[in-house]
Amino acid sequence: MKNILLIPILLCSNAFSQMLPMVVSGEAQGTTFEITYFDSLDRNFLPEILMLLSDFDQSVSTYQENSIISRINRNERKVNTDVYFRTCFLKAKEIWKATNGAFDPTVYPLVNAWGWGPGKKQEVTPQLIDSIRDFVGFEKITMKKNKIVKSDPRVSLDFNAFAQGYSVDVVSEFLRKKGIRSFIVEIGGEVYAGEAPPGKDYWTVSIEQPLDNKVSKNPGMLDVKLVNRAVATSGNNRKFFIEDGVKYAHHLDPKTGYPAKNNLLAVSVFSNECITSDATATGILVMGYEQCLNYLKAHSDLQILLIYSDASGQLQQYVSPGLEKMFVD
Repeated sequence: MKNILLIPILLCSNAFSQMLPMVVSGEAQGTTFEITYFDSLDRNFLPEILMLLSDFDQSVSTYQENSIISRINRNERKVNTDVYFRTCFLKAKEIWKATNGAFDPTVYPLVNAWGWGPGKKQEVTPQLIDSIRDFVGFEKITMKKNKIVKSDPRVSLDFNAFAQGYSVDVVSEFLRKKGIRSFIVEIGGEVYAGEAPPGKDYWTVSIEQPLDNKVSKNPGMLDVKLVNRAVATSGNNRKFFIEDGVKYAHHLDPKTGYPAKNNLLAVSVFSNECITSDATATGILVMGYEQCLNYLKAHSDLQILLIYSDASGQLQQYVSPGLEKMFVD
């Protein structure tokens, strides 16, 4: 689970409209979701959203044995990809190139070896990691005419690092097609907000403090304004284990095969689509603070909040240009 973004429910109280928000929530993808929207027809889209998320999992979830991605990982023949899989694959290639390989969905065998996937945790040794790294690398897999081609059959994919962000986009697009303009979608802590609620200027989203906590929400750290914008947060405080006094977090460096070692604790990325925010946040958490600053120079369309530990162990934050105006006073 990623750092949860808390979403206060905003009620409409202006004289122009008496609409109350429709709030639907539930469980999907091994986590929870909450969706708030304003609809003059008072429609309940929960059944359709649940079906949509179920179909989504059947495409890109490695936890579904017969999903498209699981069948491709098993090298089944004649597997037809769908729009969900293709969108994830192409976005992954884009972010992989942009982050110089820090974001790489072919780390799936490493994810399983470390015990953060569906597979059974193995005894991690340098020899095991080196042997797995032989078939890790996004350059070893391509898509031709909607079919997956591998240079090594052992190559396998894991979209879990950003699929939740994409599912937020999928649900948001579903609402738009239903004529809904004012909404906010949260799945597993990843968020997209559409137009502001009636009588309001923005939706308010609270970003948590990056405290080690595997089971519950943390106190809020700051509130941000969100309108037609996505935010996703990746941190090392949800999925980790401690062995011999050493903390091992689940963000793996594809170049080493080991959890990334840097002073970043959490990364929140704001962009126009949640799939981009989610994938980028993961890549930045792997690449580290200094490389992130260089990355921002080439990606000025993003706003980024970094929480990191300084040399004395004190929490610090970096706020990219333009993000301050999104803070709630």
